[in-house]
Amino acid sequence: MNIYNQLLKTIEKKGAAYLILLDPDKLNSDKLEAFIKKCNDADVDGFLIGGSLMLNGDFDGFIKRVKQSTKLPAMIFPGAINQVSSYADAILFLSVVSGRNPEHLIGKHVLAAPLIKRAKLEPISTAYILIESGTSTTAQYMSGSLPIPRNKPEIAAATALASEYIGMKLIYLEAGSGAQQTVPNEMVKAVSSVCSVPIIVGGGIKSPSAAREKVDNGAKIIVTGNFFENENNWGLIKEFADAVHKKMPVTI
Repeated sequence: MNIYNQLLKTIEKKGAAYLILLDPDKLNSDKLEAFIKKCNDADVDGFLIGGSLMLNGDFDGFIKRVKQSTKLPAMIFPGAINQVSSYADAILFLSVVSGRNPEHLIGKHVLAAPLIKRAKLEPISTAYILIESGTSTTAQYMSGSLPIPRNKPEIAAATALASEYIGMKLIYLEAGSGAQQTVPNEMVKAVSSVCSVPIIVGGGIKSPSAAREKVDNGAKIIVTGNFFENENNWGLIKEFADAVHKKMPVTI
């Protein structure tokens, strides 16, 4: 079974899937394996791996460490075309459809496609939609594109629908790493009401209740990232997973 179908099966079984984003620049320490074990035990459904700069440099080595510690899917969430590795299970083939920068709509993809083919990675076409979050985010700065205003759910819905019609398999609503505000619930609802492909929501989600609100409004995949870069928050991983898995009984 390919990774995309595995995600669909997880969504069907649990109501929604919970993924954790691992940034090699921020979690590349001797604590990585301990964190992965926490995620395994907490019923996390998989990992996204990527970062904006990759100052660490050893992308392959980081993914190998992740894969040695888990049987969960490890999907690349690329911040640049050099973030391609044959050690991963799949890669989100991102197009920043909220912006009008051609390099992030098709330009970088032409360069990355042969690398992905050579690495024998499963590409999952993903419409990446940046949403205004109260601060300028790394994703906004690096992509050179303006986010959709958070009070314009109709623009997000039309953009997502156009992306689905083009053939995108996933719609990713992104507030950005370290966002002050999450993607508005009404925007998640507006997008999910017109799209039939899974909606991913990430950025600024700092509590299980906030994650559950996104699922209740139609999100099918929730992503958290820098919240768990603080080791003091690791004890909440299970609570996040339980909140996202609305079809599963919550263990006490």
